[in-house]
Amino acid sequence: MNEKITLCGDNCQYCPRCNWHSEEDLQRTAELWYQIGMSERLLSPEEIKCHGCSSHVNCTYHLRECIAQHHIEKCNQCPAYPCQKITDMLARSDAYQKKAEAVCSPEEYKQLCSSFFNKRENLKK
Repeated sequence: MNEKITLCGDNCQYCPRCNWHSEEDLQRTAELWYQIGMSERLLSPEEIKCHGCSSHVNCTYHLRECIAQHHIEKCNQCPAYPCQKITDMLARSDAYQKKAEAVCSPEEYKQLCSSFFNKRENLKK
């Protein structure tokens, strides 16, 4: 899979939501997300499965709506970048990363870092 960076800086290439091999993979990802606070409830495998960033997907950070308003494809193309939405999103991501470091196995943590916690670097691409 070619590297694909989302609007919020996630890397689909390493994302367990994109690269699942079984329902158990998705279930474990849902459990990890719940443990570290990335979801308010335990999601089902079907709910956590990624269908890509598209106009019908509800963006947690409201970035989809924002890029549409600014007529750009990526946040880093915006003259207001980094805006308050990006700053708030990065702060939330940092908090999730600290929690993940405390509760995940080294392998799980490495995967989460590769897919979700390198947002600052990925947003520069």
